[in-house]
Amino acid sequence: MKVEIRHAEPGDYDALREVHSQPGVVKGTLMLPFPSAESWRKRLAEKPTSLYSLVACVDDELVGTISLSHETHPRRRHVGYIGMSVHDLWQGRGIGTALMEAVIELADNWLSLSRLELNVYTDNDAAIHLYEKQGFEIEGTLRNYAFRDGGYVDSYAMARIRGIPDTQ
Repeated sequence: MKVEIRHAEPGDYDALREVHSQPGVVKGTLMLPFPSAESWRKRLAEKPTSLYSLVACVDDELVGTISLSHETHPRRRHVGYIGMSVHDLWQGRGIGTALMEAVIELADNWLSLSRLELNVYTDNDAAIHLYEKQGFEIEGTLRNYAFRDGGYVDSYAMARIRGIPDTQ
């Protein structure tokens, strides 16, 4: 299976809506159920310049997405924040790894970001394992981080730091 990673295009809006409609994606992200195609069309059309959106395709089917937003504040320009979603039917098949490797290559070699951050629910073992494989470490637990399925869930704050020695 060949996974193609490319930049998200405005015409991808309906495929992105489909990915974000999946029960596993809704459960694992801050997305709400029942996203509209129009909200995704608008999101892609009005993307800020500090946001990079990549998609993973297999045989021209969009199966996952990752975004990297980088800080613009002068004291945080070295920081990027990652969010990722993989279609329920494609989870566990290397899509997340391909997306993470592409966005890390972008951050490290083109944007000169030395700190990448993300949040992941503490019960999402597969995602935590993927992030740790890519060099992310848990920096803390955010209690009652989000409301999901009628209750509050915790999240880990994770980060990957490259190239700058710890000064503390």
